[in-house]
Amino acid sequence: MSEADTCRKYVVPKLQSAGWDDDQILEQKSFTDGRIIVVEDKSWRGKQKRADYLLYYRRNFPLAVVEAKASYKKAADGLQQAKDYAEILGLKFAYATNGKEIIEHDYFTGKETKMGDFPIKEELWSRYLIGDGIDSLTDEDLERYLAPFRRVPAKPSRYYQEIAVNWVIKAILSGQRRVLITMATGTGKTLVAFHIIWKLWESRWNRKGDYRRPKILFLADRDVLVSDPMTKDFAVFGDAAHRIAGEAIKSREVYFATYQAIARDELRPGLYREYDPSFFDLIVVDECHRGSARDDSNWREILQYFEPAYQLGMTATPKRDENVDTYYYFGNPVYQYSLKQGIEDGFLSPYRVHRVVSSLDATGYRPSKGELDRTGRLIPDKEYTTRDFERTLVVDDRTQVVAHHLTAFLKENDRFAKTIVFCVDQDHAATMRIALNNLNTDIVKEHPNYVCRITSAEGDVGKRHLDSFMDVEGDFPVLVTTSKLLSTGVDVPTCKNIVIFRVVNSMVEFKQIIGRGTRIRDDYGKDHFDIIDYTGSATRKFADPEFDGWPAEITEIEIDEYGRKLRKRQLDKKSAVDQGDVSGDPHERRPVEVEPSEGGQKLYVNKVMVEIVADVVYELDSEGNRLNVIKYTDYSGEQVRSMFTSAADLRSKWSDEDEREAILDTLEERGVSLKDLVEKSKMPEADPFDLLCHFAFSSPIRTRRERADRIKREEKEFLDKFVGEARDILDEIMNKYIEYGVEQIDVNILKVPPISSRGNIMEISQFFGGPEQLRSMLVDFQSLLYAS
Repeated sequence: MSEADTCRKYVVPKLQSAGWDDDQILEQKSFTDGRIIVVEDKSWRGKQKRADYLLYYRRNFPLAVVEAKASYKKAADGLQQAKDYAEILGLKFAYATNGKEIIEHDYFTGKETKMGDFPIKEELWSRYLIGDGIDSLTDEDLERYLAPFRRVPAKPSRYYQEIAVNWVIKAILSGQRRVLITMATGTGKTLVAFHIIWKLWESRWNRKGDYRRPKILFLADRDVLVSDPMTKDFAVFGDAAHRIAGEAIKSREVYFATYQAIARDELRPGLYREYDPSFFDLIVVDECHRGSARDDSNWREILQYFEPAYQLGMTATPKRDENVDTYYYFGNPVYQYSLKQGIEDGFLSPYRVHRVVSSLDATGYRPSKGELDRTGRLIPDKEYTTRDFERTLVVDDRTQVVAHHLTAFLKENDRFAKTIVFCVDQDHAATMRIALNNLNTDIVKEHPNYVCRITSAEGDVGKRHLDSFMDVEGDFPVLVTTSKLLSTGVDVPTCKNIVIFRVVNSMVEFKQIIGRGTRIRDDYGKDHFDIIDYTGSATRKFADPEFDGWPAEITEIEIDEYGRKLRKRQLDKKSAVDQGDVSGDPHERRPVEVEPSEGGQKLYVNKVMVEIVADVVYELDSEGNRLNVIKYTDYSGEQVRSMFTSAADLRSKWSDEDEREAILDTLEERGVSLKDLVEKSKMPEADPFDLLCHFAFSSPIRTRRERADRIKREEKEFLDKFVGEARDILDEIMNKYIEYGVEQIDVNILKVPPISSRGNIMEISQFFGGPEQLRSMLVDFQSLLYAS
């Protein structure tokens, strides 16, 4: 009996008899999209994570996962996978079954119990309430906890978003006054905030227990973080929503404001004081790591003034030295979803990092004695490094060389790939814009806005360019230069290149910058992106042990002063990190970044010999670690070696049909497809086992025909067991193997011509003495195929 037969005959009836209705049993539920893997010029998705069954107490509220195995296997064979899925999905009950035996793992008690039947639905819910410590909630609050999400057709909620919403609601209903969630940029924090606010608002939650709708304030520090959600995700609130700007309107229920619009400054006492401290029931603080929780911040005043309100902080950055105040104020997050997890699940885009080193950044610059800058000022005698360039010492030749290199990169890949160039300041962004413009005049003469600067200095014109740049249907601008304006709060789903042309010492800011490219738009050809790093900032961040989103591929490319490629070589992890830190004291990993004042006194030098000396590329493998190979065949061999120590080790598992299927599934999850391997190796007649052994352990290649012929020559004892029709069928099975491969050798092969002309499976099995003897023949044949 197959796994599907077992589920249909045993598993579903047992669930139904335990009180689980059809709409509470979700079968074959996929909860990830499958990781995107990029090797060479090829990208593809790995397998989705898929639970056999998820058991829901209410819609959007799963209680347990069930992993089913075929009846001839042991229930315990599925327990580890059930536990893995339960841990990812935040569930407290995991079940494995073969239809007859059931094993339960209870995460509250740590016990594993064998049972004959699934627990009754209400019994499991009661155990959950007690185990989670929320059995003291009133029936009214439990209904609020279980209130359904509002359906958003264009943005169906993902598993981790449902977890975040449910855990925040639980914390608030349990009386936790300050709550924090940490979710990587691009994972939908705004949608999570919407569902939280909707559930509390729709269920008329409030801390006083009356039946008015709660009053909720959504706070952020940038206009786009307020205006965009209000007009999109939160539009369903209609007239209940209000943007606070200049006047303290008090007749609405869901309010939106920037800190700056309501905060105290030297000219105003603070608009927030026109509201009573107890006016708001809940305050949601988006991107709360940016200053709102610092003791010396006037934004902190707002939160403290509204101290009676429940306060929810949302941030994309894990706890770091520079944002420790946020975690001190809000406490540890009730839920975290990292950049690495988002990439592994296939919800965030993987990326490569190109470390590009100019000769000036590698060696630094020291003026000659008495050297004057181009304005006639004396250049102080000191060593100028990457951190000084464009901040205190402007070297136009360096900007020109980087512009040449970036233009060459775009020409080689895609000149219409949306690209953000992060520069030191607005002046630097202007210089870089001109350089890129003049190197792309063949496009600019037809499309004047191909290259634009988007900084605060552009005002409304810059905002229009930004709106067009963010629009997935907008073709221009393609290249935009900026300083810090686009580092956060800007959603550019089709952005394919992030260019770092300034030192970024803050890990928090670095993750925000990366977040500009992590959105996936398969429908627009965007499934990964590139970071081009001209300062070493990105490379140094990868050396940080707490970094959770490694790139995948390491390649160093040396180019000349015109950006032309000279040579290319592979690097391992250690040498790549060492190469990354090329400026200043190599032991000074985190220098304090001092922002230059706009219009400050800078020194300008010309006619400096600058050339690009290296270009390093980083990518991620399927395990989230860097690797030093980029050929698909080498990558495949690396994955096999990570699973098996030798060809003999692989052979011991390969001949078993179930073991082989598990191996192929694991390889598929890691991005190794036999079909692609055959295509890349140009060996269509080779047995898949031999291909894997060849690229992993340098074993010789055998064709499928050679393996079949060896059985005919050397396995007379096996062949002589079968005569007449049975021998003819065995010969036809061998021919099918030669033509199609071993993955076709199972009982289903009896259903295709010419074998099927002899009858159905039961009739064919009689030629071998019955079903068991037929199965035994298939097992023995596959074992002999791969005998050493």
